[in-house]
Amino acid sequence: MIELWHCPDARSFRVLWALEELGLPYKLHLMPFPPRVRQPAYLEINPLGTIPAMQDGATFMTESAAIVQYLATRHAPNDLVIQPDHPTYGAWLNWLHFGEATLTFPQTLVLRYRQLEPGRAEHVADDYAKWFMSRLRHVDRALAEDDYLCLGRFTAADISVGYALLLAEQLKLSGRFTPAIQAYWARLKSRPAFLAAKLAQKHDLSEPLSS
Repeated sequence: MIELWHCPDARSFRVLWALEELGLPYKLHLMPFPPRVRQPAYLEINPLGTIPAMQDGATFMTESAAIVQYLATRHAPNDLVIQPDHPTYGAWLNWLHFGEATLTFPQTLVLRYRQLEPGRAEHVADDYAKWFMSRLRHVDRALAEDDYLCLGRFTAADISVGYALLLAEQLKLSGRFTPAIQAYWARLKSRPAFLAAKLAQKHDLSEPLSS
C-alpha cells in the first residue's frame, strides 16, 4: 500500500494526481502547511520536514517530480510514461523535471515573500515572479504545436508542469498566462483524476483510498 504525506495543493499534489491518474490504491495523510512547524511529529517520518513524503514498501521518496517518474515507470505500461527507446523519451524527462526545477522553484520565493512573510522582501517576490513568467514562455512555445507537451497526449510531464500552473493560480500569476497556456491549464484541471485529487485532499481519510 502506497502512503502519501500531503498538504493541500502543495508539491505533493503532483503525486496525488499521478496516483489518481494511474488508479493506484493509496493511503493519504493530510497535514497543515508547513508541516515541520504545524505538525512537528512529521519530522519522524521525514527529517527534512518537506513535502511530499511517499512510502511504497521499502521505498521512501521526498522529491515530487521523481516520485511521479517512479510511479509512472514502475507501473508501466500506462499513458503517463514514455519508454526509453522512444525518440521523445528525453523530452519527456526534461519536461517532467522542468516543471519542478525551472517553474516551481522561483514560485516558492514568491510564496514565501508574498504570503508567508509579507513585507519582508517584496522586491524578491516581484523578481522571481518575472523569472517564472519568462521561463513559462518555453511552455507556450511547445503548446504552439500540440495540446500537450509530449506526443500530443497527456503524460506525467503535464502533471509536473501542471502543478506549477496550479501554484501560479494560487499566487495570482495566472492572469498573465497566454491564451495557449490558459487553454492548456483548463484542459489539465478538467481531467477526472485532477478533480478526484482535489476532492481527496479535502478530507483526512483513515482508510486506504483508491480511484
